[in-house]
Amino acid sequence: MFFKKYEVILLPVISVLAAGLVGAIMILAVGESPLEVYWIFFKNSLFTLNGIGYTLFYATPLIFTGLAVAFGFRCGLFNIGAEGQLYIAAMSVALVGIYLDGYSAWILVPLCMVVAFVTGGIWGGIPGLLKAKFGGHEVINTIMMNLIAFSLVNYLVVGPFHRKGTAILETDYISEAARIPRVHELLPFIPKTLPLNMGFVVALFACLVTYLILWKTKWGYEIRAVGISNSVSEYAGISVKKNLVLAMFISGGFAGMVAIPEVMGYRYTFHDSFSAGVGFVGIAVALLGRNHPGGVILAALLFGALNRGSLFLDLNFDNLSKDLVMVLQGVIVLFVATDKLFKKILSFGKPS
Repeated sequence: MFFKKYEVILLPVISVLAAGLVGAIMILAVGESPLEVYWIFFKNSLFTLNGIGYTLFYATPLIFTGLAVAFGFRCGLFNIGAEGQLYIAAMSVALVGIYLDGYSAWILVPLCMVVAFVTGGIWGGIPGLLKAKFGGHEVINTIMMNLIAFSLVNYLVVGPFHRKGTAILETDYISEAARIPRVHELLPFIPKTLPLNMGFVVALFACLVTYLILWKTKWGYEIRAVGISNSVSEYAGISVKKNLVLAMFISGGFAGMVAIPEVMGYRYTFHDSFSAGVGFVGIAVALLGRNHPGGVILAALLFGALNRGSLFLDLNFDNLSKDLVMVLQGVIVLFVATDKLFKKILSFGKPS
């Protein structure tokens, strides 16, 4: 009964621990000490001020992409296009920040945030519309939209908006009025070298808004109902098509908000290949977080800690590299996807 009651919390924890055990076996296989490796790993990501700062920095875009995927899942949709959505949004924010130079920060910062959400939302809403109107599968459509987004922004950053005088594929720098503060500007004890910015606070606020929408509003109830059953929702008078489109728009909007910490708070430019796949890692974050905003935060922090700790593997061990983190992430997702096995082992109930 205890396991059944706390199943939603225990299953992700067990998945992470099981992945850690698999990682320990792999570490032993190459002749290193698991205890020493994990200590170096987490000491540099959780037990120093720099480590915590970088963990939060790496976790910030993952919170947005995890929310994007989770919101879609709640409506029965699999948004695999967060990577393309955040690329389109980042380029749009960069262009607004560049070409609206001269406006006040009170205007430009909110405008850039809205642009990030809306452009990402439009890019996500197109597959939602195709799903609602023609039954096109959102997985196929979002994959295709990813390819279009990558090609389009690559053309723009290589061609008309490439910053002159550099071989780096990036745009000009955005206006200072379009930039958000870094944490060290508000908290003097934070090292100036930390790139952590107020995008993290925006991410936490987005999680709160998501929770309020999904569990405290009539529309959120409709979204979750559609995610459970389209036919029952239609019978209850809920517009399935409307909710499919809106859910994908909101999902894409959250993915687009990755532009806030990356373009407005860190790089101050659109840099080609800046994402490093956070749109796809967001799928793992959403799965581990059980598609709940609170779970997404915890999962993103875990993955952020993994990313930070991985930087010290190459420096401290001859037989290990940061690729171990990718293996751990994959194993975590594998165990999350096979949670029925853990349910059976721990007598949560017979798997269906």
